[in-house]
Amino acid sequence: MKYLVVLCDGMADTPVDVLGGKTPMQVAIKPNMDKLASAAQVGICRTVAKGLKPGSDVANLSVMGYDPKVCYTGRSPLEAASIGIELKDSDVTLRCNLVTLSDDEPFEKKKMLDYCAGDISTDEAREIIKTVDEKLGEAPYKFYSGVSYRHCLVVDGGTTDLGEMTPPHDISGKEIGEYLSKSENAAPLISLMKKSNGFLKDHPVNIERVKRGLRPANSIWLWGEGTKPAVENFKEKFGIKAAVVSAVDLLKGIGKCAGMAVPMVEGATGYIDTNFEGKTSAGIKAFEDGCDLVYMHFEAPDECGHRGEAENKVKAIEYIDARVIKPMLDYLNSCGEDYRILIMPDHPTPIATKTHSAEPVPFMIYDSSIEQNGVECFTEQAALGTGIFVEHGPDIMKMLLNK
Repeated sequence: MKYLVVLCDGMADTPVDVLGGKTPMQVAIKPNMDKLASAAQVGICRTVAKGLKPGSDVANLSVMGYDPKVCYTGRSPLEAASIGIELKDSDVTLRCNLVTLSDDEPFEKKKMLDYCAGDISTDEAREIIKTVDEKLGEAPYKFYSGVSYRHCLVVDGGTTDLGEMTPPHDISGKEIGEYLSKSENAAPLISLMKKSNGFLKDHPVNIERVKRGLRPANSIWLWGEGTKPAVENFKEKFGIKAAVVSAVDLLKGIGKCAGMAVPMVEGATGYIDTNFEGKTSAGIKAFEDGCDLVYMHFEAPDECGHRGEAENKVKAIEYIDARVIKPMLDYLNSCGEDYRILIMPDHPTPIATKTHSAEPVPFMIYDSSIEQNGVECFTEQAALGTGIFVEHGPDIMKMLLNK
């Protein structure tokens, strides 16, 4: 038996005016998802337990079968694991975004113009983080470059008692002052952010980006604090070998911490321009290399939600359907053995709010060996209408594996 998970990050939504009062899942032309859903178990699942924040870290851990209330120690340590940082028990890590803040105003009065600095390239970002570390990376601070706008700060002997370190994608277009932590422990970190804004606007990479009409990465933004992760080995937990295919350090970090295979995919960006075909090939190769389960994660719907790009979110869903699910189905059908497929988002990222929400999400589990009566079209409304509700998110993996 082979098991495939297609995790469409942030795919679930609420009705969108520019889409005629429909959700992107309702509008998207996705014949492969819909055909599977017509013969699958379909319902909704609470991936974010009550009391937890609706981050991709918490939600994906749940879908993978881990209880975040037991194993979650913060977002950035998982990303640090992907980057290859060896953490000490005394280390505290933070996500270090490269962002675009408005000009001229005092720091607290600036607005968050872009949480990802215009989708800055990894090569450009590496040069900027190098400069940040040269200027700000004195003990106890050390900066590490990641992918695109996503990077990491490690604080030797730091604390996670920092008050509210707000994710930048939660405050797009808003004045940042009221979202800066007021905790005394956070003051040195806020100071790092202010200092970075003072010198990054004149960084050669940013000068060139502005010349090309692109947004500059004129500040770092620190958030997502945590300590060394404690994620159980996936094979020991479930008895099967697994792989994670993703563009983002968060998912790759979870995979590495869980002892999964984590293939690198050239051109995987985490946005709608990602290398869908390359990720599909990596998924197939993981099966061929002996993996029983392949967890394929696609960030594009989430990024489009954060940016308020309704049409692109529809397009992202259609790309996943045509360029991933179709060829993966062709491969699985050619293998001559039964398989199961789980397709779902990790959390909603509504166009209306441009940030994550904690509402339960639609899921489908298709089993090639069982005839089931599903739904005509895989949407939020159809999933809700089945009456099937998985209250405890980590149970979804047990359902897929029939444990």
